[in-house]
Amino acid sequence: MSLVTYEVRDHVATITLNRPQARNAINGALRNDLNAAWERFRGDEDAWVAILTAAGDVFCAGADLTDSAGAVGTFAGTFWEKPTVNSFESGLELFKPTIAAVHGPCVGYGLTGVLFCDFVIASTDAVFSFPEVRLGVATIVGALRLPQRVGWANAMELLLTGAPMSAERAHQIGLVWRLCDPEDLQTTARDWAEILTAAAPLAQRATKEVAWRGAEMGWTEAVRFGETMRKVVGATADVTEGLTAWREKRPPRWQAR
Repeated sequence: MSLVTYEVRDHVATITLNRPQARNAINGALRNDLNAAWERFRGDEDAWVAILTAAGDVFCAGADLTDSAGAVGTFAGTFWEKPTVNSFESGLELFKPTIAAVHGPCVGYGLTGVLFCDFVIASTDAVFSFPEVRLGVATIVGALRLPQRVGWANAMELLLTGAPMSAERAHQIGLVWRLCDPEDLQTTARDWAEILTAAAPLAQRATKEVAWRGAEMGWTEAVRFGETMRKVVGATADVTEGLTAWREKRPPRWQAR
């Protein structure tokens, strides 16, 4: 049985953590399967949007402390060799839209992965935490990413106390983008994913890449990069289709080409 499942329907890939008997705690095997799923999505021409979710009552209990490979992995470029960007949660370059659909506890490693998604949709029973400091361990990628999402003091509330945060509080500070009842979580995530697929996928990816890379550039360099990306997208077949559909007053038929 795969510890991470991957399904595509109508250009939406659903990536599901599938180790419910262990509360979806990340061991070495699950981490490898999860990395493989994100790599598959990145290269899958039929998948334009991804939903990250989980089987069972717990989204993710964090790293499996009985398996050290769950915390840092054993593949090339991990802690045991030289730390680097080697997985989705550590900053894989992926410019397709991503959604996290979170229910129940979302802990440590699981929350770091959720933070890399563009949209976090959570059910009211979701609970978020970075408990590492209560174990004497430093939080690294989460500490880099969280202040950008929720502001300094709100980030430190999670990072420096290790205490759990309710879905309502997470929504209040902007960690959660949309809150819904548990029974509506998957439908809400799916509906939003379908809305995203109505836009031109290559234009979406270029826009997200400009936003991502531009944040690290000076203003002039960022504008120049953006104009270059505009020309790249302007040479695609989807631009022709989009303008034709507009003139013909019909929905466009995107090909991601």
